[in-house]
Amino acid sequence: MEPVRRGALPDGLYGQELERRIDEAAAFISERLVAVPDVARPRLAFVLGSGLGGVAELLDPEPRVRIRYGEIPNVPASEVAGHAGELICGLAHGMPILLLSGRAHPYEGWSHRQATLLLRACLSLGIETLVLTNAAGGVNPDFEPGEVMLIADSVNLSGDTPLIGPNLDRFGQRFVPMTDAYDLTLRARAREAAGRAGITLREGVYVMLSGPSYETRAELRLLRTLGIDAVGLSTVHEVLVARHMGVRVLGFSLITNKATADMEGEVSHEEVLEMGPIGAARLLGVIRELLHDLLPEAG
Repeated sequence: MEPVRRGALPDGLYGQELERRIDEAAAFISERLVAVPDVARPRLAFVLGSGLGGVAELLDPEPRVRIRYGEIPNVPASEVAGHAGELICGLAHGMPILLLSGRAHPYEGWSHRQATLLLRACLSLGIETLVLTNAAGGVNPDFEPGEVMLIADSVNLSGDTPLIGPNLDRFGQRFVPMTDAYDLTLRARAREAAGRAGITLREGVYVMLSGPSYETRAELRLLRTLGIDAVGLSTVHEVLVARHMGVRVLGFSLITNKATADMEGEVSHEEVLEMGPIGAARLLGVIRELLHDLLPEAG
């Protein structure tokens, strides 16, 4: 354990202790995967947001490894409706793919370091490409509920970052470039895949806020003035740890509700979950067309 230092982080999860916990979680997952040799070394991973568990349909029925988050050492479990809280690894096109079905959110009380611990453990197993998905409000007035937005860029207004604290040198460099955090080549392939699938794919800027409250009308006006197209409560902290580790990132938002200053009524989590399957079906169509391009042999 590191000695207490000035400015020590309040959750105590940083430096050598953070690295130890990541390694412990990674070792547990690796042991379970190695027991099924066909899926032992995934290089492509997905994080599935609210209502997106259907992406598991893209995997062959067998072989599969399923691990509940609660089984994995040091990993916080989400209690939010719509998040299964399960790691699934299986084959698609003969290649192993890792799915994180659900995520722990910082608004549940976790620091960004805690909320990304599972993802860092999974990425450390050799993941080269990460696809992130989320449910988001459409700040752009042209966006309609049920549409899918390809994330071109993002803004972190959550008030935290998982990279605060001593740098984990084994994982990546201290100062992480984020200018093109969302891989340009993968974005081009996603647009092509959407065209082949006949699905309209929006593109824009996503912002992460802390939540769990939804935005006021004044906040929505501010976000639109800043050039924001979609707003949510996740994802950007995951992009930060992935880019810290040199992993390529692609991101999608399901637009589940209008989030404009002149919208009628109030948004609810039930509304988000209700619209999720519509956007999820469209995103599934895009991913089905895109999947082969994401696999290592296609790269």
